[in-house]
This record gives sequence, C-alpha cells and structure tokens, in this order.
Amino acid sequence: MIQIFQKYGPLLMTAMGQTLLLALYGLFFACIIGLIVGIMSVLNNKVCRGIALVFVNLIRGVPMIVLAYFIFFGVPFLFNTILKIGSVTLTALQAGSICLALNCGAYMAEIIRAGIQSVDIGQMEAARSLGLPYWRAMQRVVLPQAIRTMIPSIINQFIITLKDTSILSVIGFPELVNTAKNVVAATFLSFQTWGIVAIMYLIVILLLQWAAKVLERRLKYESR
Repeated sequence: MIQIFQKYGPLLMTAMGQTLLLALYGLFFACIIGLIVGIMSVLNNKVCRGIALVFVNLIRGVPMIVLAYFIFFGVPFLFNTILKIGSVTLTALQAGSICLALNCGAYMAEIIRAGIQSVDIGQMEAARSLGLPYWRAMQRVVLPQAIRTMIPSIINQFIITLKDTSILSVIGFPELVNTAKNVVAATFLSFQTWGIVAIMYLIVILLLQWAAKVLERRLKYESR
C-alpha cells in the first residue's frame, strides 16, 4: 500500500482535489437553487409552492446516475439533434457540476424550507407590522435566524455531495474513484488501491464532520 501511494500518491491527491472542486461547484450552485426553491415552497402562492414541490420530487425521484447520463449525453443530443440549435457540448466538469447542483439543490431546498419554517411566524409578523416589505423582512429578519439552524445541515449535505461525486466517474470526470480505477488497471492491486482511496475519503469526511460540530457548538453558544 505504501509503495502504491509513493508512486501514485500525487495522482490520487490531484484527483481528490478535483473531487473537492466538483463538490464545491455543485454545492455553490445548489445553495442558489435551494434558496430559490426553498423560499418558493413557503410563499403564500399555490403556483410557486407547486413548482417547488414538482422540482423537489422530480429530482429526488431520479437516481443520480440517470441524471448524470441524461445531462451529459441527453441534453447535447436534445439541442443538437432534436432542436437543432447549434453545437452544444458539455465537459465532464460542466455536466457533473450541473448534476450535483440539481441533485443537491433539491435537498438544500428542503433544508432551507425547514430552516425558514423553524423561525417563529411572529418574527415575520412583527417585521411586517413595522413597515418592512415581505422580501426585506425575509432578508433582514427571518433568513439570518434560519441560517443558524441550517448551517450544520448544509455541511452534512456537503459531505453527502462529496461522496456522491464518485457516481460521476461514469461520465469520465477524473475524480478520485475514476483515477483509482486507472491505478487498479495499471497495477492489478485492487485491495491496496481502494484501501488508500477509502482512507483519503475518510480523512476528508472526518475533518468536515469535526468542522460541522465545532461550528454547531459555536452557533449554540452565540445564540445564548
């Protein structure tokens, strides 16, 4: 195992960096999607709530590997062959980021919806009674309180997203699992290679879990 890491360690570390980059891209856009859909799901508007409900159920109901194939292969086929709109191609990074953003965004929407609903409705009513418009009250009063309860869940979702990047090896993105497959093909040492990969994932995820617990304790302390 040590010999494999000495020879292929830089390659695996680069792949871990690509994995983290993909997860960060996915989470960044997932937060934007989740915020929009999460707010839509708590509006006093049946159309907005219906759109949010359909989006969440649709994305959560489709396996991520199917979503990855659809975005990477299906979307370019739709634009190039069916709609005949130019020549659309997606790189593995672009398709992977879109796939993670949509998948994670559906779960983020539920986190944000629950966070907003955890804030006492009297906070919004008090802000509105002071003359604040709905969106300003949401921005200045409700969301700052909701974020305190959402941050630990968001970090946990990032951990899940990080592990989900392994699924995107099916579209050829050079993340850790895909790179490990190439190492195994070159060395025929599957046990040692996958052991190194498991340890690398474990170290990163344990660090993220530790950061989540520290942040959660700090938020609880500041809220007292």
